[in-house]
Amino acid sequence: MDKFIVIAGNIGAGKTTLVKILSERLGFTPFYEPHEENPYLADFYEDMKSWSYHSQVYFLTRRLKIHKELLQATGTVVQDRSVYEDAQIFARNLYLQGDLSQRDYQVYQDLYQILVSLLPMPSLIIYLRASVDTLMKRIACRGREYEAGISREYLGRLNELYEDWMGNFDQSPVLIVNSDDLDLVSKPEHVDQVVRWVQNKLSGRTEVRL
Repeated sequence: MDKFIVIAGNIGAGKTTLVKILSERLGFTPFYEPHEENPYLADFYEDMKSWSYHSQVYFLTRRLKIHKELLQATGTVVQDRSVYEDAQIFARNLYLQGDLSQRDYQVYQDLYQILVSLLPMPSLIIYLRASVDTLMKRIACRGREYEAGISREYLGRLNELYEDWMGNFDQSPVLIVNSDDLDLVSKPEHVDQVVRWVQNKLSGRTEVRL
């Protein structure tokens, strides 16, 4: 592996689209979110307090399997969401809303810290920032049944956690892209611009706007 790029962002921010663009335009090797279903998911939605720990450990294990695969890849790899978001955003949110106990959260964090210490840090994190209005529109447009119940409040809490995480993250260069007015599907000029940003900013933190 030459360089390791992570695309980070809330649900509906456009991560998968950007991974596809970078892999096609720049020859990066893509690593997408796995499609296999979390075996704890049904139980988790029935009783979050009882199953949140099991579910999050499953997600952590699955993400680390992907890291093992990308370490064996050649050239530059680009990943759709990272292990850091599993812990810093989604597990933390469960803890803050009372669905993950202090004891389970501490064990989870201990496991996470040990595992990430064995992984290389990203060469670049690209954070796709988007408002709740934008996220809701994009989620509705793609029409995934399992996302139909996602609320504005939930997305808002995740956005706050993303901003907190990005505001304190200094282990790797970060490229912040405000994506509310970004159309990577039907506007080629936006695609060209983002590709230039990535090429030019692989070694620094920059906030960019259209």
